Amino acid sequence: MKIKFCGAASGVTGSCHLLTTGDHKILLDCGQFQGGKAQDAMNYEPFPFDPEEIECVILSHAHIDHCGRLPLLVKRGFKGKIYCTDATADLLKVMLEDSAHIHEQDAEWQSKRNKRAGKPPIEPLYTMADAAETLELVVPILYDKLVELNDSVRIVFNDAGHILGSAITEIWVKEGGMDTKIVFSGDLGMPDRPILRDPTIIKKADCVIMESTYGNRLHTDTAHDVGKLIEIIVKTMRRGGTAVIPSFAVGRTQELIYQLNEYYEGENEYSKDLENLLVYIDSPMATTATEVFRKNAQVFDDETKAHILKGDDPLDFHNLIFTRSTEESQALNADRSPKVIISASGMCEAGRIRHHLKHNLWDSKSSVIFVGYQAEGSLGRALLDGVKDVTLFGEEIHVSAEIYNLEGFSGHADQNGLFTWIAGFKDRRPKQVFLVHGEEQSKLDFAALIHEKLGYDPIPVLGVSEYELDLSEVTITNKEAADKSAAVHEDVQKVRNQLSEIHSNLEDIIYNTNLAIDANMTDEQLIKINNILQDLHKAAIGLGEEVARGSAENAKAAAQAKREAAEAEEKETSEA
Repeated sequence: MKIKFCGAASGVTGSCHLLTTGDHKILLDCGQFQGGKAQDAMNYEPFPFDPEEIECVILSHAHIDHCGRLPLLVKRGFKGKIYCTDATADLLKVMLEDSAHIHEQDAEWQSKRNKRAGKPPIEPLYTMADAAETLELVVPILYDKLVELNDSVRIVFNDAGHILGSAITEIWVKEGGMDTKIVFSGDLGMPDRPILRDPTIIKKADCVIMESTYGNRLHTDTAHDVGKLIEIIVKTMRRGGTAVIPSFAVGRTQELIYQLNEYYEGENEYSKDLENLLVYIDSPMATTATEVFRKNAQVFDDETKAHILKGDDPLDFHNLIFTRSTEESQALNADRSPKVIISASGMCEAGRIRHHLKHNLWDSKSSVIFVGYQAEGSLGRALLDGVKDVTLFGEEIHVSAEIYNLEGFSGHADQNGLFTWIAGFKDRRPKQVFLVHGEEQSKLDFAALIHEKLGYDPIPVLGVSEYELDLSEVTITNKEAADKSAAVHEDVQKVRNQLSEIHSNLEDIIYNTNLAIDANMTDEQLIKINNILQDLHKAAIGLGEEVARGSAENAKAAAQAKREAAEAEEKETSEA
C-alpha cells in the first residue's frame, strides 16, 4: 500500500493525496493551488498520476484549496465517484460554479490582452460545463455512516469542525489478510467555536495524515478578537472610514455574521454606535453559502440549534445587507459614508474584495481587518507584511489604511488544537504520522513537539513524494474482535443519545426502538437506525430554522421601518 502526496505537500494549498492499494487508486481531495502567480501556474501542470486510473475521490470539505481542481480532474479523464458529506455536496455546487466562472472570466480577459499583443488566446483551467459534469459524480454521505467503496475499502466521515460539512475520514483497507486503518484529518477546526461542533477525536489508527497549518502558532482567544473586531469597526466609523474585511465566503463569513449578531441584537457599550452602522456581505457566493448553512442546521452545535429553536436566526440581524449585483457592489464604493464591507476572497487574490481594497487602501480613515490565514505570495500576506504600495487593476495604490490581523477567528486549529487531536489516539496508536498542509517550518516544529510529547516519529512531507505504508505492526483482521464489543457499546450510546433529541410526538417509536438496541446488534443494523435518525434530525432542525428565519425577517422589517421613521422625522425637523 502506498501514499503519494501530490498537493499541500510544500504549503497549505492544493490538497491532493493518492492512496494506492491492490488494484484500487483513491484520491483524498483534489484542491487548487492558491497564493499568487507561481502557485496559480501549478494548477496547469499535469497531475502526477493518470486521472483515468483514479477509482474515486474522498473529499474532506468544500474549500477551493481542497476541491478546486475536481473539474480539471474530470476534464482530464476522471469518471469515478466523489464522496463527501451531504452539507459539503450542497456547498460544492456553490464553490465549483463560482470557481469555473472566475476561470472563464480570467481567460477571456487575458485572451483580449493577448490579442492586442499579437499572442494566441488562452483556455480557462476549466469551464462551467466541466463543473456541471463534476457535480453529477458527487455522492453525498451522512456523518457516521459506514460506506463500502469497493471490495476492500470502507470509509466513515466524522465532523472536523472546520467549516460546514468538513470531515475527518476513517478509511479501512483490507489487503493481504490484514485490515489497515488510515485516518485523514482534512482541515481541523478550533474547539468551542460558534455554529459548528468540535472536531471529533478518533481513538484508533494505524496511519494518520494530518494538517499542520498552525503547527507552531497559537491563536488569541476568540472572545478577545470579537471584542477587538467591534472596537476596530467602531473606531473606524467614528473617524468616518470604512472597515473592509476580506473573508472566505464559506465558513468565516458565516461566523462573522454570528458574532456580529450578538453585538447588534444585544445591549452593550457599542449599541449606540452600531445602531445605524450597516454591514454589507458583498459576495454572491457568501450570500448563497449562508443560505446553504441555514439548510443544513442539523449539523450545528447545540448552542446554535438552541438559538434557532427559540426563533432567533443567528445568521441575520437588523443592519445586515446581502448584495448580489455588480451595481450594488459598485454603489458601496461610490458612497463614502462609514460602513462595514465583508467580501471575498479571503486572501484578496480575486473577486470583489480587490475593488474594495482599491477604493479604501489609500484612505487613512479606513481599516482592513484580516480574519483568516494568508498564504505566502498572496496580496493579503503582502499587506500583513507591511507592503506600502500595491497595484490593483493596473493602478498603483499607496497603503494608508490601518491593517489588522485577528488570528483568533481562524477556522484552523492552532498548535494546541492540533496536538489535542493527535494525542487522542489512545486505544490504538498510529504506526505512521504524515504532516501535510503547512509551511515547512510549521511542519518541522509540530513534528518535534509530537516526538517530544508523544514519542511518535512523524514525517513532515516537504514536497511531492511517495511512501510505502509500513504494515509490519498494523492490526490483523482477526485481532479486531477484541475491540469490537467496546466499539459496539460506544455506537449504541451514540444512537441512544440521538434518540433522546427527537420530538415528543415520536416517543412511542423511540421507546420501542430504544428497547430493541443492545450490544448484540450488527454494525449494519446500528448504521441503518443512525441514518434514519440523521434524516429525522435534519428535518426537525430545518423546520425550526424556517420558523427562526420568519421571525428574523419580521424583526428586520420592523428595524427598517424604525430607521425610515427616524429619517423622516429628522428631515421634517430640518425643513421646519
